[in-house]
Amino acid sequence: MASTVKDLKPKHDSQFYTDERSGRIVSEENMQDNFYKEAAQEVLKDAAIAQQSRGSQEESVTPSDRAPVIMSNETDDGQSDPAPESDTATETDPAPTADSTSEPDDSSGGFDDFDFVEAYDDEPAGFDDRMLSENRAASAIKCAFLGVGGGGGKLAKAFLDLGFTKTLLVNTTVKDQPEGVPSEHFLLLPGADGVGKDIMLGKKVLENNSASVEDTLRTRIGSVDWLFVLAGGGGGTGSACHILQESLDRYLKSVGASGKVVYVVTKPTSQELLNPTIASNYESLSSDVALHPHILIDNEKQLQLLRGKVGMLGLYPTANRNFAKLFWQVLKLASENSPIQSFDSKDLERMLGTTGRMVIGSTVARDVSKQDIGAMLYQGCLKSSPCPNPGGKASTGVMLLIMTPQMASDPDVSKKIEAAFSYVGGRTDTLFSGVYVKQPLPGLIAISVIGGF
Repeated sequence: MASTVKDLKPKHDSQFYTDERSGRIVSEENMQDNFYKEAAQEVLKDAAIAQQSRGSQEESVTPSDRAPVIMSNETDDGQSDPAPESDTATETDPAPTADSTSEPDDSSGGFDDFDFVEAYDDEPAGFDDRMLSENRAASAIKCAFLGVGGGGGKLAKAFLDLGFTKTLLVNTTVKDQPEGVPSEHFLLLPGADGVGKDIMLGKKVLENNSASVEDTLRTRIGSVDWLFVLAGGGGGTGSACHILQESLDRYLKSVGASGKVVYVVTKPTSQELLNPTIASNYESLSSDVALHPHILIDNEKQLQLLRGKVGMLGLYPTANRNFAKLFWQVLKLASENSPIQSFDSKDLERMLGTTGRMVIGSTVARDVSKQDIGAMLYQGCLKSSPCPNPGGKASTGVMLLIMTPQMASDPDVSKKIEAAFSYVGGRTDTLFSGVYVKQPLPGLIAISVIGGF
């Protein structure tokens, strides 16, 4: 590299020279210092130019980011002043910050690429203390019970007592709330202290509070597949329950339910139906639910079956408890394995989802040696049923038989069982059956459900 000192001839006898660029007189010693300093400056300039030329390989560098060129300030006596403190002072490149737009270094492990893992490891939202506990009663399906009105609430309590804790009672007055029902299972609707068997007023109050009912089902019942709506057919609030159908359907959809709303309606006794208002309310409700899966419970038939066995005070509680236990056995047996033949959850759902009326009943055959045991079991289920007698051919039929190990090992009993199935199958389009072995039993027990009338 050529020096900028052009005139090397001494001006005086001593070794002093004139620097052509600056015009200053410098000694030989200072001239050599200037030579090396200027050489260093040229190296820094060349390095900066080289860095700019590599723009296609690495990020461009702004002038403020480049290493500055240090210019020496000299005094007349040839001594160098220290460089002033300014923005061009020598400093190293700052470390990248979080705002840097540079590409992440893959060699660092790429932790940010997997930060979603910890997000999914987080604990879910806290449990809502308003949510009712899961059903303790065994069942093949996830279900809940909604009792509407006084009669529906009393029937719902029978299921609550069995362990179906996903049960909610809804009424327009607290006076019909059954004893022993915890407050978290009861929803009082504002707007009327009862409706006085006025079905139009009942529909108005339920419709005005449909959002409250829907929200309460979502926050207290939670996720279920099937919702059984229980109602008395003679009252004003229970007979108006169908007005909630749209809200109930929306609730089931919101929780991803795979099932439907199934109505269980009690039919007033013969004496009660003599009252025009009660009869009109019942006819209105039975007409509303005709195109939905539903069960009618004939209170007159229940009275005849229980008359002379229980007193008036325990009549309806006993009737409600008997029906609840009968219906529960169907839900429970569908959840159990059988060494012979099983009635599974899909069979149960097909039966429950059939549009129209269902008839459920049970009987026991203590003497299994009779030849006509098949017909006896079928007729016994219809005779002992709390439901009105069926009419016409049904869409679906279910026959469940529960027997002891001794009966299951008897070849004669096996032949008679086939006859029992044929009686039900010949009167329905689709037959579902199951055979279960338990002990002790009072005899051969049969439970039938015929649906789609």
